[in-house]
Amino acid sequence: MVKIRLQRFGTHKRPFYRIVAADATKRRDGRFLEIVGLYDPTRTPAFVEVNETAALAWLNQGAQPTETVKNLFKQAGIIAKFLAQKQSK
Repeated sequence: MVKIRLQRFGTHKRPFYRIVAADATKRRDGRFLEIVGLYDPTRTPAFVEVNETAALAWLNQGAQPTETVKNLFKQAGIIAKFLAQKQSK
């Protein structure tokens, strides 16, 4: 199964994350399929950049976002667009 999850980068107490589509059996910071976006919680306000077309493509293919990524997608409006596409079919 493919999951959309966070991949940690940065130094001690200065994390930033990539939002990636990865096989669920791979390690957190291991091999991934595609970079979907960036998340930096250390900035004020938190920086979130998501490639909307890639995120929607992975969601349409059945990828499951983790809870944190799901919350970030809700803030970016991607979940609403995904559900609207799903209902229009």
